[in-house]
Amino acid sequence: MTTEGTPDRPDNTPEPSNASNPHDRQPPERPETRPPAQPSEGSGTPSSEQSGTRPPAQSPEQRETRPSTQPTDDGTHQPTPHQPSDTTGLPGGLAQVEARFGDRAEISESYGDTTIDVPPTDWIELLTFVRDDLGYAFFDWLTGVDDPPDAFLVVAHVYNLTAGARLLLRTRVPREDPHLPTAVGVYRGANWHERETYEMFGVIFDDHPYLVPLLLPDGFEGHPLRKDFILAARVAKPWPGAKEPGESGHGAPSRRKTLPPGVPADWGPPDA
Repeated sequence: MTTEGTPDRPDNTPEPSNASNPHDRQPPERPETRPPAQPSEGSGTPSSEQSGTRPPAQSPEQRETRPSTQPTDDGTHQPTPHQPSDTTGLPGGLAQVEARFGDRAEISESYGDTTIDVPPTDWIELLTFVRDDLGYAFFDWLTGVDDPPDAFLVVAHVYNLTAGARLLLRTRVPREDPHLPTAVGVYRGANWHERETYEMFGVIFDDHPYLVPLLLPDGFEGHPLRKDFILAARVAKPWPGAKEPGESGHGAPSRRKTLPPGVPADWGPPDA
C-alpha cells in the first residue's frame, strides 16, 4: 500500500539512514602533489627550498669537523682544515713544558690528573710558568708528603678556570736539609699552606714572610705528620677508647698486650 505523494518502493527495500555505512565511505581526496621543480639549465643541483626537502641533520662529530673559512688577500674565503682540540688538560699541550724545562721536568698521568715533577731549583720557575703561560692562575692547596727514607715531597695543586683543568706540581727535598724557596711571591694563597707544611713536616720555606706555626700550640716539639714521629700521648696517659682489660692501666691484664699505633716497640713504660 502506498500513500499519496510517495513513490512506490518494494517492501524489502531498506530505509535510508543518516548514519553512513563504514564500508560504503569513500576515501578522502588526497591533496594534489606537484613534482619537484626541475633545475633550470645551468643552475646545477636544486636547492632544498626548490625541492621542498630539508637537509639532513648533522651529528656533533660532523659539525666539529666541518671546515671553517678564512679570508685571503684577494678577498675570497679559503677553507681551513679542522684542528683537533687538545685533550691533555694543558692549554697549548705539554710541548710548552717540555720545550721550557726539557729533561728537568717529568710529566706523568695518574687517575686523570697530570703531574709535573721538577727539582727544587726549578720550583719557582715552574709555578710562574704555569700561571703566566698556561693560565693556571688559581692556587688551590699546597702540602707535604713524607717519602722515606731520604726525602719529602712538596705538592701544589693549581687550576685553570678558563679550561676547567687542574694540574699537580711536585718537587722533592732531602730529609737532611729540607729547604725550598717560598711560593708566596707567585701565589699569595700559599702563605698559610707553607706554614702548615713547615710545622707538620719540618720543610723550611726560604724567604717566607712569616714562617711560624699555624695550628700547633706553643712549645710543641716535633712534626706530627712525619712517619717517624712518636705518638707519646698514647703511652704517657691512658689510651681513650680501650675495650680490653689491662690496656688502660687498670683491671686484669689482657691475653695479648700491644702498644698503640705509632709507638716503637722499645719505647714506653717497662710493663708496656
